This record gives sequence, structure tokens and C-alpha cells, in this order.
Amino acid sequence: MSRGKTHNLARCHHCGQVQSLPEDNAGGHHVHAQCVRCESHVSLRIPQSIHKTWALLITAAILFIPANIYPVMTVVTFGSGEPATILSGVIQLIQADMLPIAALVFVASILVPLFKLVGMAFLLIAIQNQWSINQKYATLMYRFIHFIGRWSMLDLFMISILVTLVNMESVARILTGPGATSFGALVVVTMFAAHTFDQRLIWDLLDKDTQP
Repeated sequence: MSRGKTHNLARCHHCGQVQSLPEDNAGGHHVHAQCVRCESHVSLRIPQSIHKTWALLITAAILFIPANIYPVMTVVTFGSGEPATILSGVIQLIQADMLPIAALVFVASILVPLFKLVGMAFLLIAIQNQWSINQKYATLMYRFIHFIGRWSMLDLFMISILVTLVNMESVARILTGPGATSFGALVVVTMFAAHTFDQRLIWDLLDKDTQP
């Protein structure tokens, strides 16, 4: 299979310009050249992609714990209210017969971040251990993880709308909790992890598969 790496061709991550790297840099993963169009650094692969992604992924896994343990918001009605975590909020929505909203919050706030963490960890482990995986499906999984990252903020978006709309001082108020801050940081860090990961490393596993 003919690939850009085989012909020492690299694509600029900023402007998309494809160019040939200097001959003395042939075969290197972390060598640099200057883009002929925008003068940015160009390399065959994103430098230290695996290490950066692991660092961000571990950070996200740590943030996942307080995001689900600490309260996300507190609804104060007539001066009293109880803080609610993501899971307790889902349970309250189910008890109020709001099943579609409960399912939406559960998927966006729990399943999606968990899927992103597990999926990215699987890709990193597969690349580091040179597992024989289906590169096409692995790439589709990564692109899906990258795509759904923006929708993980849906829960915080709903809270921000409620805080804006429900603000009647002594009658009713909605206060955000530390869980919302942790969850927001979790979403941002996982988005950075997906951006730092070089999906071309998945296809580099073909080099191992084609060796005699």
C-alpha cells in the first residue's frame, strides 16, 4: 500500500499543504521542516503524540471522578434545596416521567465521556503494543470520538439556560456546583486529547502487519 510516509510526504496541520521533507530526514517520525505555504512546522507525525494524549487522557480520567461525585447544580425553591449530581439528576428526571430528557442527560454526561476515555485508551494501547486491529474501524471510532466531543457540553448548556431563566431571588434559584466545573474541564481535556492524537499512527500498524 502506497502512503505519504513511504514517499516521505507530510501534510501541514495548519494549512493542509502536502510537501516532501528533506532527504536527510527520510524515515523519521519526529523530524521537522518548514511549510512552504504558511511557514509552520511540518513533520511526518505529530511529535510526542502518544505521550501528550496519554497525559491528557489520564487527566480526564481523574476529572471524571469529581464530575460524577460532586453536585452539578442545586435548585433552591423558597430558600431550601438539595444539591444534585449528574446521576441523581437523571434519577429525578425519570421519577418526574421525563424519560427522553433523562436519557439525553445520561448519554451526554456519562456514556459519552466514558466511551471517549475507553476508546482513546484502547487506541493508544493498541498502537503501543502493535496489535493487529482493523485500521478502518479503528479510524472510524476515532473520528466518532472526535465528532461527539462537542456534544458532551450539552448538560452544561442546559444548566446555563436554567440558571439564566430561573432567577427569581427568594422564590427560586439554580446554583452551579463543583461537579459542573469538573465536568466542563473533563470535556475540554478530552477534546484536547482527541486533537493531540495522530490518527495516522493507526495506519502505521500496517508496517508491522506487512513484515515477513
